[in-house]
Amino acid sequence: MPRRLRICPVGIPQHIIQRGNNRQVCFVNDEDMAAYANWLYEASQKFQVQIHAWVFMNNHIHLLVTPMVNNGVSKMMQYVGRYYVLYFNRAYRRAGTLWEGRFKSCLVQDNDYFLHCQRYIELNPVRAGMVEDPADYQWSSYQANALGLKAKLITPHELYMSLGPCEATRQAYYRSLFQRGISTALITDIRSSLNRGLALGNERFKAQVEALTGQPVRLQKRGPKPKNVEEVNEFLL
Repeated sequence: MPRRLRICPVGIPQHIIQRGNNRQVCFVNDEDMAAYANWLYEASQKFQVQIHAWVFMNNHIHLLVTPMVNNGVSKMMQYVGRYYVLYFNRAYRRAGTLWEGRFKSCLVQDNDYFLHCQRYIELNPVRAGMVEDPADYQWSSYQANALGLKAKLITPHELYMSLGPCEATRQAYYRSLFQRGISTALITDIRSSLNRGLALGNERFKAQVEALTGQPVRLQKRGPKPKNVEEVNEFLL
């Protein structure tokens, strides 16, 4: 089956995941994560991609970004991948690929879907049982978005900025969002959209993206299956 064409409209947020090959470790220690973050920042500036949220786990990363130019996301990920893999292979005396093929991505609708996706990303270490509070995990954007920690990597999205008139108010409101869990249905929707390269949003958003790009971003309905052998034979005839 041919792989789905990557869709990357300027100005529309995207959720990105990249995993280690065969789920292998791609960050051994804090130095590795710092190195990755440095190249990610360089690439985001070079290729004009705004980064709103991130989490670096031992064997994968999540990003929530908005490209400001055509092909910005792909160029950014290629840049980071090239330099980080070279660094990692030299540091650990290994050769070959590090990542599990190309990164996966999906478009994300503004409004509720965006902030849900951002929370999903920053709650990764909690779901993995690594910490009980997202504030206790260093390598995510939660400390910047919720606690005001300065991070040059982050560019707040306009929806985040609309949470309050000042930093303290925005951070307090953002922290309050984490008092409510993310429903199982929404988690399933986020994961399915990401793994299949679809769009995360309502039907109107998906229809608008399809009209803009000419590419499907929803699951395609299949024709009805024959119910018995007679129907199969009739179809073949």
